Amino acid sequence: MTKLSVNINKFATLRNSRGGNNPDVIKAAIDCERFGAQGITVHPRPDERHIRYDDVTELKKVLTTEFNIEGNPKEKKFVDLVLRTKPTQVTLVPDAIGQLTSDHGWNTFAEKDFLADIISEFKRNGIRTSIFVDADIKIIEGALATGTDRIELYTENYARHYSSKKEEAIIPFVVAAQKAFELGIGINAGHDLSLENLSYFKQHIPSLLEVSIGHALVCDAIYLGLENTIQLYRRALK
Repeated sequence: MTKLSVNINKFATLRNSRGGNNPDVIKAAIDCERFGAQGITVHPRPDERHIRYDDVTELKKVLTTEFNIEGNPKEKKFVDLVLRTKPTQVTLVPDAIGQLTSDHGWNTFAEKDFLADIISEFKRNGIRTSIFVDADIKIIEGALATGTDRIELYTENYARHYSSKKEEAIIPFVVAAQKAFELGIGINAGHDLSLENLSYFKQHIPSLLEVSIGHALVCDAIYLGLENTIQLYRRALK
């Protein structure tokens, strides 16, 4: 079974745009779990423009499914937060400060020593690790030396070309996933996955363990309702 982890950053973005606590991010996360989400993802950034660091602390107290925290481990504040919170999984993403959204994965060769050190620290604290990577077979091979438990395939390129040439767009991801599976590395995926393209992706990546979806899911929920939307995404993963 491929698990659906709902990224709740967009709920926090809406809240922060007006101040106050509407929508209530903690309640939104609990409702996502109640409606069928098998995990909750957050990606706190240094400027706290959406999820705030204190949100993460409060979420840890109430979540009953898997908790996944994404972020750049080169930020000490992020590392301290993860070690203090001890989520189910930490997903390491090489974002720059102020970056609008994630747009590339790690160079697992150039960053091998850094990644191996920080991954070792998280694993010593009982936290499953995943690193954000492009669908590049060499990068996947390099991931093995970092000691990571999983990779998260950066799927923006697949999503961008899905409507025009999905058969071609899926190929690098199939090859990357096969290599990861051969090496014993777990496979997650995320970025611009949607109700339009998710089922096809899942069909071609049978070893897919988890997807993290936020923006498209929240946009769909505006029209379809949150509970119905989560169920539709779960169905797309079967």
